Amino acid sequence: MGRLERPCATARTTNSRILANYPQLYLALILLSPPPIITRPSEKTYRSRKSLKDPLSLPSLADVGSIDLSVIIPAYNETSRLPSMLETTLNHLNSTSIQQTRTYELVIVDDGSKDDTSVLALKLAQQHLNSDIRVVTLEKNLGKGGAVRHGMLHARGNRLLMVDADGASRFEDLELLWEKMDELGPKNEPSVVVGSRAHLVKTEAVVKRSVLRNILMYGLHTILRIVGVGHIRDTQCGFKLFSRSAAQQIFPAQHLATWIFDVELLLLAKQLGIPVAEVPVQWHEVAGSKLNVVKDSLQMLRDLLVLRANQLTGRWKVSP
Repeated sequence: MGRLERPCATARTTNSRILANYPQLYLALILLSPPPIITRPSEKTYRSRKSLKDPLSLPSLADVGSIDLSVIIPAYNETSRLPSMLETTLNHLNSTSIQQTRTYELVIVDDGSKDDTSVLALKLAQQHLNSDIRVVTLEKNLGKGGAVRHGMLHARGNRLLMVDADGASRFEDLELLWEKMDELGPKNEPSVVVGSRAHLVKTEAVVKRSVLRNILMYGLHTILRIVGVGHIRDTQCGFKLFSRSAAQQIFPAQHLATWIFDVELLLLAKQLGIPVAEVPVQWHEVAGSKLNVVKDSLQMLRDLLVLRANQLTGRWKVSP
């Protein structure tokens, strides 16, 4: 009796044969796929209030964690929104109950900004003498996903939080994610906890959005169910917590640097067998979004198709 093949392996084999028979499709997939993300020498360094002029070498995610929490903040042209976001973040992290039990760092990744985001971040770092704020400046704009990936690959925390620079998510809700991760991985096992705005769908925060934006949001959710992450009600909330062991498996395998990178992270977690939990968080709309609803929605659709095609054909492989 012949050996039974795993369904996913059979599917990849079938899809690979299809592409082999239609070389035009394979060529199109290669052309549409993003190039590898390259890290330049200067991007392997950071500056802080202790080293304003002489950059220091960044650590590696492959190292053993040395602090409790790393907060990764991707920032592109964020001089107007970053100050208030940092104030809220540090007020919570420096509160008596948190400060006594948790060590932390903030890693601000300037994603090739055209304004003075890095300069401002360093000025803010000098104002907070009791906080470890590291500023990394990318030479060219990668996209939010690329900036998050870079920060994660050079963080020191046993747990790593990605959070948007606009301050739309209530930072105090980190404790809700923290408690859920304590349940999922009490001994630092691989685990992911994502903030969710799904409970806000019928509230004023979402109803006030444009009709077009809401239509595109529901369309995206439909597509996500098709590609395999329909079990997560809100994939795009920029408030996600990773255990170090989960991050070590997920982020080196990330390919997408654009808006839809969150979906790739969740798909990778699913493929790696890493448990993912979803926790309701408070959120509010903040002016100054860089998202172009129509243009970026079309790019998200294209990137989703490219992502799934590469995974199904085995071009982008990941294994536990």
